[in-house]
Amino acid sequence: MAIKVGDRVPSGTFMVMTADGPKPKTTDELFKGKKVVLFAVPGAFTPTCHKNHLPGFVKNAAAIKGKGVDTIAVTGVNDVFVMDAWKKASGGDAIEFLADGSANWAKALGLTADLTERGLGVRSQRYAMVVEDGVVKTLNVEDAPGKAEISGADNLMKAL
Repeated sequence: MAIKVGDRVPSGTFMVMTADGPKPKTTDELFKGKKVVLFAVPGAFTPTCHKNHLPGFVKNAAAIKGKGVDTIAVTGVNDVFVMDAWKKASGGDAIEFLADGSANWAKALGLTADLTERGLGVRSQRYAMVVEDGVVKTLNVEDAPGKAEISGADNLMKAL
């Protein structure tokens, strides 16, 4: 069953790139005592993710944080090296890039997308959420992987 507004996010661990190389980051470290905007993409560098979804959050990062958001983060079913390369290529320094390489987080949320037919395997559905101290306050899930409308930054800012 998929996560919904009012639910507490499941415990999990992402991989993040640091100056010392890849390191784990737990959901407690990410969400505890914070207001977080987390959006998910099926894959880094894929057309909709790279050209439509991520740029809105990069462009609006200051405005989003100005609404009391502590952290803006993106997760995708990619390894930490790909997520780090995507961060560098997109100018996403104001956003935390969280690797969910085996789709464990997407599975725990119940928000996977089977894109095997497209050669991508199991990925995350595209969504955006606002999480306050580990509780989902807003959840916008796209109905198709090629769309970035209801999960886009402009739409999510209305919920802040």
